[in-house]
Amino acid sequence: MRFIRKPGLVIALLFIYTTGMYLYFFPRNNEMSDTEKWTIVAVSYALLLLLWYLLRRKERLRREREEDME
Repeated sequence: MRFIRKPGLVIALLFIYTTGMYLYFFPRNNEMSDTEKWTIVAVSYALLLLLWYLLRRKERLRREREEDME
């Protein structure tokens, strides 16, 4: 069994939560235009991608520090 790293699990859960909220609330929201809705979706997924990248980078730097100490 492959171990899922903590950053991957956090991002996966946030992705599922974000997608669920969009699927539930966006069809019911008639006050926003479609452009605004899709802009919010794109920005949210871009932030998730940025968070994933930063967490992976932090993990890689921590691993390199541990290897240097050995």
